[in-house]
Amino acid sequence: MIAVILGSLLYLLLWQAGAGNPGGGLSLPVLTLLFMAELGFFVTLAGMVAGGLRLLEEGFGVLPASLVAGCAALAAALFVIGLELWKLVTLEAP
Repeated sequence: MIAVILGSLLYLLLWQAGAGNPGGGLSLPVLTLLFMAELGFFVTLAGMVAGGLRLLEEGFGVLPASLVAGCAALAAALFVIGLELWKLVTLEAP
């Protein structure tokens, strides 16, 4: 549950900073946004793996399954945002 909450907060912060549409301008430095996206990706990925292992050990439950699905969705979204921000880093390099 902590991974979903932290991933959601990082996703909302990235979206508010303009990382959802990098061409429209960013309110934070690109590397800061990239770090936040990577941190959120790894946290939600760890939550997805830990939750998936718990599902395998204890059996299917609606709440654990929805948390694993939420972690998976957030990990995918943060990965895509990270890729978009990485394009900006490689374009700005001298």
